[in-house]
Amino acid sequence: MLLVLWIISVLTFLIFVKLPPGDPARRLAGRSGTPEVIELIQERLGLNDKLTTQYARFAKGLVPWPGLWLNEEVYFSYANNVPVKSEIVERLPVTFTLMAGGVVLWLLIGIPTGIVSAVRRRSAADRSAMLFALIGVSLPNFWLGMVMIFIFFYQLGWAPPTGLDIGASLPESILQGKFVLAWITVAITSAAFYARMVRGNMLEVMSEDYTRTARAKGLSERRVIYKHGLRAALTPVVTMLGLDIAFLLGGAVITEQVFSLPGLGEYALQSLSDTNTPGVMAVTIIAAIFIVTANLVVDVVYAALDPRVRYS
Repeated sequence: MLLVLWIISVLTFLIFVKLPPGDPARRLAGRSGTPEVIELIQERLGLNDKLTTQYARFAKGLVPWPGLWLNEEVYFSYANNVPVKSEIVERLPVTFTLMAGGVVLWLLIGIPTGIVSAVRRRSAADRSAMLFALIGVSLPNFWLGMVMIFIFFYQLGWAPPTGLDIGASLPESILQGKFVLAWITVAITSAAFYARMVRGNMLEVMSEDYTRTARAKGLSERRVIYKHGLRAALTPVVTMLGLDIAFLLGGAVITEQVFSLPGLGEYALQSLSDTNTPGVMAVTIIAAIFIVTANLVVDVVYAALDPRVRYS
């Protein structure tokens, strides 16, 4: 995990420092900035230092230690001098709320749909579920989000306007329904994919020898499905769920942009637009931390779900 995080930090630094979309000092100086002002800003930001010195300054701020993690002397927005840590702390709950609601919704839709489709293979329910899965997987998030806004806000007036109200707390925004359309948008495409995955795994598991043996012993079909079939079929689902959660926590860029949610994804886009290297570095590393941690948790959960992992 530490090796992966270090490699990602080096690559991110080289990409956004050596190949940036514009000079941050020139952008801060504005159109009327003189060469002297630009030179002063470069000196202030440490852009004239050696590459190794610049990386050491950024890497020191990535050490999870009090006083070092996202050090405000280095990790501050080039656009408004706001500490990156403050932005992360403020925006992470929004992204976490979007992720939590979307995950719960797509699991409640995807897993039961996959089970029913596998148990009633080639029935009307199976074909309807697979049609839903095909349509859901094919719909781009940005298009689906805009369609949801157009129908439920502009046409029917059932949903509140997008974005969070100024001064409103996060619980208030949740109760006002500000996240409902975003949750549905995130959930539909993922639920469709999970339904197809659960169906395929269940069909494979239900034809295994140990499943036939369980039936031969006289176990009820419900117990065979849920204790023997579903438990083994969920192993790949856990893998995808861990990675999907990690990616969403790293910033659901498209969904947050469509619904004007001030989360990590929107902050990453804003940092890229402003050539704000500290912001990009922070969001990238945080996303990487979520992903490598999710991989570790998935490996642990494997052992709880599949006894063959423990025995091997």
